Amino acid sequence: MEKKAYHQMYDFIGKTAVITGGAGVLCGEMAYALAECGANVAILDKDPSLAKRVLERIESTKGKAIAVYVDVLKRDVIEKAADEVLKAFGRVDILINGAGGNSPKATTNPEQSFFDLPEEGFRFVSDLNLLGTILPTQVFGKVMVQQKEGVILNISSMNAFRPLTRIPAYSAAKAAVSNFTQWLAVHVAQEYSPTIRVNAIAPGFFLTEQNRFLLTDKETGQLTPRGKKILDHTPMGRFGDPEDLLGAMLWLCSPASKFVTGIVLPIDGGFSAYSGV
Repeated sequence: MEKKAYHQMYDFIGKTAVITGGAGVLCGEMAYALAECGANVAILDKDPSLAKRVLERIESTKGKAIAVYVDVLKRDVIEKAADEVLKAFGRVDILINGAGGNSPKATTNPEQSFFDLPEEGFRFVSDLNLLGTILPTQVFGKVMVQQKEGVILNISSMNAFRPLTRIPAYSAAKAAVSNFTQWLAVHVAQEYSPTIRVNAIAPGFFLTEQNRFLLTDKETGQLTPRGKKILDHTPMGRFGDPEDLLGAMLWLCSPASKFVTGIVLPIDGGFSAYSGV
């Protein structure tokens, strides 16, 4: 591989990044950052209105972007999305599997014990996070195999390292995503190409639309008991901002990490390092 100057390692001009869940708070910021660095970005999401907002923001960058409808649990829909991406940009260099989430039906609370959680809640959360990572990887990873190069970045979670109370399905599914990341990194390097890399980031606690009012009070903005407990166990004493993910994301997607594969990188303000004493 031709040696790049250090300042060129984060130049993504001519590269194409595909981001599932690309219209979300965290992945929308990743899409913008990659476009800022010159990448062509395909925002794959189920919500056209949110995707449009990300596209409008990217217009001010030197990158190009398209929004493509996708359902990460339907392989035929993912394949159609891949056709659109290849028609627009000709290749796929980066896949960020950002689609995921939890459900109230898979969350324990005083009115809903673990033993009464409905099967459909567990199945939905498990499928969304694990199959919603595997199926896009099968489709877009096949393109990378043909190219003999590419980067896959999965989104795991602190829950994969240290399971959190109340969210058993999400914790188990994210642990599975971490395991799958390591398995796939070995598989593609040995069976197809050592220049196809697979890694994951494991965000700690970031305020998103999904968890904002679990961690802060809707009326006062003050921390809920759960939010306070989290910050008490986060040495840096704050929730993460979407921008806090970008350095790690850009590094793992760039030639600066060309000898890195199979890792799950915590981005958590020290949460995973703190024993509580």
